[in-house]
Formats: sequence, structure tokens, C-alpha cells
Amino acid sequence: MALASSVMVPYVAYLRVYEPLAAFPEPERSHWARYAEREHTPTAQDEQRRALADLLPTPPVPVPVHESADAFVAVVDGVTCVCPWRTRLRGWQALEALEELLPAPVLDAALPPVVRRQAATDYEQWRERNPDARPWIRGATWHVPVRWFVLFDDEEREYTKSDQGPHLRYRTPMVQARRRVARGLRTLRDTLEEGPLIDGLVDVGRWLEEFHPRSLVELDYGGLVHAVPEEQLAEDRSAAEVAEGLAALRDGDGERAGVAYEKLSDRWRAVRERQFSS
Repeated sequence: MALASSVMVPYVAYLRVYEPLAAFPEPERSHWARYAEREHTPTAQDEQRRALADLLPTPPVPVPVHESADAFVAVVDGVTCVCPWRTRLRGWQALEALEELLPAPVLDAALPPVVRRQAATDYEQWRERNPDARPWIRGATWHVPVRWFVLFDDEEREYTKSDQGPHLRYRTPMVQARRRVARGLRTLRDTLEEGPLIDGLVDVGRWLEEFHPRSLVELDYGGLVHAVPEEQLAEDRSAAEVAEGLAALRDGDGERAGVAYEKLSDRWRAVRERQFSS
């Protein structure tokens, strides 16, 4: 899991890409093929526990010394797909964003400046050797970015409950995710001025283009399910509300689009407010 999530609280949502084995070069392809055959593979909760454990030593370990050899596994239409954790890369990237997430005194107490400087130096040297590296997983604390919902349809929503609690996710083929991003961008550019929503969707679209066209895209509410009352989670139809807002914009119905956006904003504003009351 990303470092920023570990430093704060485990209320994180994830956007993941699962690529077919054919997308990986050797010897990585063979590694993942053997890995996927295991009877048990680690879960998202396992990844989170490992990340939190790295923060216990003094000084803390903000970025793992070695890259993770673990991944999430999914079988799509008989094709094995994997989503590598890449916790080291994600830790470096999250570390760069910490100054915007935490006040300086809190940040210095959690991760001393000398630790952050060393991590930044290590990342710069690593990037020189791996200029094309990108993560298969993106994370967001205390909310799901609106732009992520553009990738999915309400019918792809999966809500379940188990002994571990509720679980909410969406899954869609890469081709559908890319098509929805392109259509959403056309709508937004035709009806709105350039801004964060358009910029964010462009960024997601470029990220998706980095992966195999037969990949699977997943939005997992992750630890956010523990920050939302269960009855509200069961009724959460955020992807449907985003689709409704975009459809209203295409129809030129600004009032209907505003109602959909307000409903979505109110839901996630309430979740974020719990961040400061916990």
C-alpha cells in the first residue's frame, strides 16, 4: 500500500489494473505464472499490514529496501491476469505527495527529514535505471476520486458482506474503461472549462494506455468501507451518479447534472469530515 495511506489511516480506495501474463516479458512472465498457481496468495489486507509494519522501526522504513514479489491475481474469461504490488515504487511516489497531505510538524515527527532525503535520493537513482516504470495500483485516502467512477458502469458494481465486513468494488474490461474515459472527456470538454476534473481524467486515461488492451480494471473501496456506515455503503451508487451527471451534460441539462454532482459531493464530503473527527 502507498506510504501516505500508512502514515495516516488505512482508509484507502484503490484503482488497479490486472494484466494478462502475455503482457510481461521473461523471466517475469514465468514468475507470475508460477505465482498464480499457488493455492493461497496474499490479500489487500496482507499488503496493508506489511506496509504498516515497516513504520514501526526507529527510524521508520518509508520505502521497502527490496521490491515486492507479490501480486493480486484474477482470472478473466479463462485468462490469468496479475496486478503486481510494486510497493517500493508506490512508496516513493506517495512520499513525494506527503508534504501536501500532512502539516510539516506532523510529517517531521512521522518521517524525519533525513529519512525523506535519503528516500528521495534513492528514488532519483532508481528512476535513472527504470525510466519507464509505472505502478499497476493507484490509491486515494478518505475518498474515491470522481474521475475513477467514469471508468465503470453501475451494473459492474459488486457489493458483498462476509465475516471480515462489507466489500464494494467495480470491475470492467480495459477496452470499456478506455472507451468511457474518451467519451467522458469529450462531454466535459464540450460543456465545461478546463479544470481539475478534466486534467485528472486525462491523467487516468494516459495511465490506462500504458497497459495491455485485454487487461482488467478494478476500483476497490478497500479500507473506505470502514469509514462509511454500512447502510450508506449498501446504497452507494456513485458510478451511476457520475454517469447520470455526464448524460445530463450531453443533453444540455445543467440543472440535472448539478443535482447528480451535489449528491455525489455530499456523500464524499461526509466521509472526508470523519478524517478530522477520528
